[in-house]
Amino acid sequence: MNQISVEELAQRLSSGDGSIQLVDVREPEELAIANIEGFVNLPLSQFAEWGHEIPTLFNPQAETLVLCHHGIRSAQMCQWLIAQGFTNVQNISGGIDAYSILVDHSIPQY
Repeated sequence: MNQISVEELAQRLSSGDGSIQLVDVREPEELAIANIEGFVNLPLSQFAEWGHEIPTLFNPQAETLVLCHHGIRSAQMCQWLIAQGFTNVQNISGGIDAYSILVDHSIPQY
């Protein structure tokens, strides 16, 4: 599975590239603490509610970047997306925690 650093993510976000799909698999209470604008929230704990909608929500050929707190849950989601036929999936290494530390200190750590 491919990885993208939080620094690379910041560059991609600042470029305004509208072709990338952004998925955050953290829980709603985590999003209430810290989030990055532009991500679609699909909590892993609610997989049964949204799993069947993935083909209608996202383009399997488009670049898809997946975020969580540290990179573990997002890696699981990346593996699942690849199994569903997604061809360009990248895990955001270090998650929002690393993004807060290395890129944007205004995003709270938890």
